Amino acid sequence: MESPNNTSPLLHRSWRSYFTCATSFNLKTSIWSELGGSVGDLGTYIPIVLALSLVNHLDLGTTLIFTALYNILTGLLFGIPMPVQPMKSIAAVAISESQTHLTIPQIMAAGISTASVLFILGATGLMSFFYRFIPLPVVRGVQLSQGLSFAFSAIKYIRYNQNFSTGKSGSPRPWLGLDGLILSLSALLFIILVTGSGDEGNQNQSPIPESEEPSSSNSSNRSRGRNNRRLRILRAIPSALLVFLFGLLLCFLRDPSIVKNLKFGPSKISIVKITWEDWKIGFVRAAIPQIPLSVLNSVIAVCKLSADLFPEKEVSATAVSVSVGAMNIIGCWFGAMPCCHGAGGLAGQYRFGGRSGASVLFLGIGKLVLGLVFGNSFVRILAQFPIGILGVLLLFSGIELAMASRDMNSKEESFVMLICAAVSLTGSSAALGFGCGIIIFLLIKLRQIDCSSLGGYCNKGKGWFSKTGSSGDTETGLNP
Repeated sequence: MESPNNTSPLLHRSWRSYFTCATSFNLKTSIWSELGGSVGDLGTYIPIVLALSLVNHLDLGTTLIFTALYNILTGLLFGIPMPVQPMKSIAAVAISESQTHLTIPQIMAAGISTASVLFILGATGLMSFFYRFIPLPVVRGVQLSQGLSFAFSAIKYIRYNQNFSTGKSGSPRPWLGLDGLILSLSALLFIILVTGSGDEGNQNQSPIPESEEPSSSNSSNRSRGRNNRRLRILRAIPSALLVFLFGLLLCFLRDPSIVKNLKFGPSKISIVKITWEDWKIGFVRAAIPQIPLSVLNSVIAVCKLSADLFPEKEVSATAVSVSVGAMNIIGCWFGAMPCCHGAGGLAGQYRFGGRSGASVLFLGIGKLVLGLVFGNSFVRILAQFPIGILGVLLLFSGIELAMASRDMNSKEESFVMLICAAVSLTGSSAALGFGCGIIIFLLIKLRQIDCSSLGGYCNKGKGWFSKTGSSGDTETGLNP
């Protein structure tokens, strides 16, 4: 009999692989919390997928199957609820009425072009280089602008009827009905009641003053214990999942005829034929505006947010960039929607309880089942999903992402962050805001340089890209 020390290397690798898989999908909270977190990014996913399916005739069944596989693999690879979301700039150009709608080959060409750039940046290590040297206030500005943009869109979803085929808001939403304001506000209040501000609930309790009598201390402890038990019960409720399932139920109540129109079975998957003209149109019209957004929001902002939310899990910019590239270089050839990882999706899944790769594993299994059972006919169900409820889910995702910027400790950091966010929002371009943020950051650093000597050295010993000072030097670099 072989001793344990003589175990074959192949067996060691098998056990290592098993351990990695178990760690990635290990539940950090309850299964209900992970299930709730799994639907946290659907407020972004569903509207874009639905619009592409209705306007550009994207095959929803193929997209569901491929994004399901992406979810499962990224959950295993990263061990956190890493989202898989549509490439928003490509989708916006594809459904825009200002020019001719993009065809499926042109959309896929744009996705492959964007993915190739990200794959090269990741594989060569350039993405990690950019991530290390981009100033934190600029990253926070991008996150703040994206979060507020999601929140603004969510308010529009809640207040107005939406036509995703044109990308425009319609008449004010009625108060009553299966997609009325009362329904949306009820879902909003329910989630706030259950989840509060989205904190962990493990707040440090303030110590009891020594002047209090023991009887008063015991009474206070009992009151805190009851309150903690009540909060634990509330946090165990998968609020986002219940709201989403309620929305699915309303789909059939709003239009019972969709049951008759459903066709069972997966879509037929085939390779998309892309001509040279498709490559040119897809790259110029859609890939060029998407590339900077993918670099900033799908890689840089995601890595920074994951470091904030999951400091024990190291998510490298190289791995995220290569992941986005590999997904689309493979999937787009078969007609799957161009996808990326998004900071908003990660914030949404974390907000509703996602704490491990199990969250996106559950989401992937759900998508896979729907894609295999209903195929492209599932678009008929999504077309009836209450848009107001999608707005509620998107609102919490946006607010959670925007709140990542609350760690700015000095006035100069907040100054750079807010300028970056303001330009990004008004110019509708994260790349433009990013560029302005870098320039402002460098100008503020330039004011701190002592130019009295020929060599020019830093008078305060600060590096160009080091994190700016603490709250103690709040006015540094801004006031004479």
